[in-house]
Amino acid sequence: MARGVMYIYRMKLVLLAMMCLLVLPVHADVVNPLTVPQNNSFDSCCKTYSMPADKLFYMTLASINANRFRIDEIQSKTGYVLFTVANRQFLAGIVKVNSTKSLLRITPASNNYYFPPGIVSNTFKYIDLNPNTDIITLKGG
Repeated sequence: MARGVMYIYRMKLVLLAMMCLLVLPVHADVVNPLTVPQNNSFDSCCKTYSMPADKLFYMTLASINANRFRIDEIQSKTGYVLFTVANRQFLAGIVKVNSTKSLLRITPASNNYYFPPGIVSNTFKYIDLNPNTDIITLKGG
């Protein structure tokens, strides 16, 4: 008789455990909102910096490189960089506001503003974290 009672208790425990598994929500992997494509405004793609345009140009190049984006074209005279991220091209343009301020604008080359916002924000973040980096000229041998 004791074996029959133990069997019933075990079955109740198994059923209770199965019911708990059915009731508990299943969590999917948490997705970083910066990596999910979404509509971005033009204003979120522009940022003004308190540094000369030539320094911002080099800082933009360093940021694109640090984020492991592929640089396709560099035009230092007009101050733009064409780069690719996940098979999409972006144009980073630097505009001189005055002698101490400049504007960085990163826009999709296709003019389709549905892309992960992390592309722009990570580029800005690198420049924000390294504003005091000196630009040095390397002498050729």
